[in-house]
Amino acid sequence: MARKLILDVDTGIDDALAIAYALASPELDLIGVTCTYGNVEVDQAVRNSLAILELFGRTDVPVFAGPQRDGFEVMEISQFIHGVNGIGEAKLYDASRAAEQQSAVDFMVQSVHRYGDDLVIVPVGPLTTVAAAVEADENFASRAHIVFMGGALTVPGNVTPCAEANINQDPEAADFVFRQGEDITMIGLDVTLQTLLTTVETKQWGDLGTAGGDFLATATNYYIKAYETTAPHLGGCGLHDPLAVAVAADPSLVDTLAINLKVDTDGETRGRTIGDETCLNDPVKSARVAVGVDVDRFLEEFMRRLTGLARETPVV
Repeated sequence: MARKLILDVDTGIDDALAIAYALASPELDLIGVTCTYGNVEVDQAVRNSLAILELFGRTDVPVFAGPQRDGFEVMEISQFIHGVNGIGEAKLYDASRAAEQQSAVDFMVQSVHRYGDDLVIVPVGPLTTVAAAVEADENFASRAHIVFMGGALTVPGNVTPCAEANINQDPEAADFVFRQGEDITMIGLDVTLQTLLTTVETKQWGDLGTAGGDFLATATNYYIKAYETTAPHLGGCGLHDPLAVAVAADPSLVDTLAINLKVDTDGETRGRTIGDETCLNDPVKSARVAVGVDVDRFLEEFMRRLTGLARETPVV
């Protein structure tokens, strides 16, 4: 039986790829998309998510708006990497439906109580919505199973020498979730920067001649072009958010280190994800950090699943 999935996105380009991966994964049943901020504002994340779901014929998947941190503004580097519209200036028709009236926080809490161990939550933006759910319900932290994209344990950050972008958006929320949660898997830059896509792969999507293939190719080529400026040593774009979804479907894709995590919230190291030194001898570890990844198997599954999904969309 497919495991229920809530995907919490700030729908930029790799978020779009993560949504597509979730839709194409038989191990997962996407019961809802919750929208946060980061690559774009919440309203734009909602519009992008609705349009992507409609493109791939999944208007049955509800979309919920989450809270946005006061004073948030999209960073210039985020617009450079993802485009002003968040999806590499790729053109999508506006969705024929709106987001649900229920809040993302209430949907998360309700779903954890309804599905229990059969549910996994995959946040791929800041952990603001998850932290709000922890605050809203006293049982959420102990019952939620979370696989999140964010952080960097063994490599430098990507917005500061210490901080990864998702954690950097709301370090206090991430620290709170880490300290309260009981089942957290971190898919950070340690592994996501080993999973790279190039224009060799995106050409396969463009050659399909379908609306889905054109969208995936156009958006991801924009992303790859940005990486040529921001990280030319990599030779491709990192598949950050899709890897988190893939691990939710198949945990054997990564090797993990059991640890109790914290986030620095002050000083020059603000936003750093690191082990909590006060819990080093605690026999119970609340988190697992991915430190190794089966790159070849993930990339093969990623391309097979997304290409198959895009092939089924209308011909252009």
